[in-house]
Amino acid sequence: MELTGTPADIVLLDRTAVLESVRVVDAARPGDWERPTPCDRWTLRELVEHMTAQHHGFAAAARGGGADAAAWRTPDLGDDPAGAHRAAATAVLDAFASPGVSEQPFALPEISARPVPALRAVGFHFIDYVAHAWDVATALGFPVRLPEPVLRAALPIARAVPDGDVRRAPGAAFRPGLPLDGGTRPDGPGTLSLILAALGRSPGWTPPRGA
Repeated sequence: MELTGTPADIVLLDRTAVLESVRVVDAARPGDWERPTPCDRWTLRELVEHMTAQHHGFAAAARGGGADAAAWRTPDLGDDPAGAHRAAATAVLDAFASPGVSEQPFALPEISARPVPALRAVGFHFIDYVAHAWDVATALGFPVRLPEPVLRAALPIARAVPDGDVRRAPGAAFRPGLPLDGGTRPDGPGTLSLILAALGRSPGWTPPRGA
């Protein structure tokens, strides 16, 4: 996965996606945490646990501590899942904005046995939070708000994520890609739909009947 633009560009794109994920998680109410999500393994609470753990792990990686398994441990969100997630999001955004962060490799043991160049690592985080912001918003029943330039930047990253059997493995971040005919609007699927299909999510997902 190769990224174009400057280090500041990808950090800003990631920030936009992360702040949208914070907005939609903050919209959850006490009765929402057991809702199903487009991530079929997880309820909303479990998805937000995953998101919070990933924020802490990437923040540690940006500071040189990503090889420590404890940095990626799934947290107990207690009685305030949204608050715990918000604090973790602040931590990763602060870490990514630190001077010199784009010049050092990230240890991302869940993704690669070798250190990952910083811009690629931030790109991984960015595409995750485009997807997860949509996951949460969709589980709660309202649209995600991501500007079209952000989505257009995310689309080639989504398409570059390795597909095939690797996505069927336990714990895989994404399911195998889904077919989606046509181009972008106005004559075909929008950019967000293309991203979701590339990542194995059905753009038309609805909760299972009775959920």
